Amino acid sequence: MAPELTLVSLALAGLALTWRVRARGAEIRRRYPPLGRMVTVAGRRVHALTLGEGPDLVLIHGASGQLRDLVPLMQQLAPRFRVTAFDRPGLGHSESLGAAGIAPADQARHLARAAEAMGLTSPIVLGQSYGGAVALAWALEVTGPLAASALVLVSAAAMPWPGKLDWSYRLTETWVGRALILPIATALVTDARVEAMMPSLFAPSPPPPDYVSTTGATLALPLAHLQANARQVNGLYAHVSAMQHRYPALEIPVELVHGLADTIVPAAIHAQPLSQLIPEAQLTLLPEVGHMPHHTHPQAVIDAITRAAARAGWT
Repeated sequence: MAPELTLVSLALAGLALTWRVRARGAEIRRRYPPLGRMVTVAGRRVHALTLGEGPDLVLIHGASGQLRDLVPLMQQLAPRFRVTAFDRPGLGHSESLGAAGIAPADQARHLARAAEAMGLTSPIVLGQSYGGAVALAWALEVTGPLAASALVLVSAAAMPWPGKLDWSYRLTETWVGRALILPIATALVTDARVEAMMPSLFAPSPPPPDYVSTTGATLALPLAHLQANARQVNGLYAHVSAMQHRYPALEIPVELVHGLADTIVPAAIHAQPLSQLIPEAQLTLLPEVGHMPHHTHPQAVIDAITRAAARAGWT
């Protein structure tokens, strides 16, 4: 093929990929519109959903997620609490803070400002997986009326870990990953492929029926979301490494719930050492439970929230 034809073919392929990336992202967002309200913080939109009445409880989702993942738990808690879940910055329907705002502390302060605008006070803050690091940062960084009264950490990523991240995340740090792999993922990963990935996330339990469609798991696929998630996860090690030295200063009740079969965020690396660093920590280890106990064993999480509320003086 002549060089000119090769260049034309590459240009056309690039245009086709760009079109498909935009179309796929728009289609996913149309299918899963915001469930709650938009709160503007420092000129950026934060998507928040509130259910129920009572003391304030804030829920923060994990990597590649958004608040729809937490709705089943919210519905169970709504009779007792005013439960608010946020899309973390850059994910779901919340706007990104940009490359300079990927730290858990940045996210925590941003979400706390949204919570303040919504009239929340002294919340219990629950974080799942990556959201656990954000919840810890909330407790360390946020003072005044929005200071956390207690923490509930579910499968929380909280400590530096040995080895490296999965190769797929490391690839996203390269030029090839950013310019090619992530756009191709947006363009070509189907709902069926996302469904096929779920068993490894929930193992050894099966995923809930229709998990992908009911929780909008494909909202992770728009290119901007993939880019934001990659930056956040790739940067997490440095932030938890710095945060760990401040954990012993936490003086609020902390409940940790972690599955012993969790291979994504292993309890032996995260929950167990963390529980030794925080004076007011109570650890609940769940045998034969994986990374998603808020879906597979929600009562264990609800019990931890109940204990946290009692220890914070709410009941």
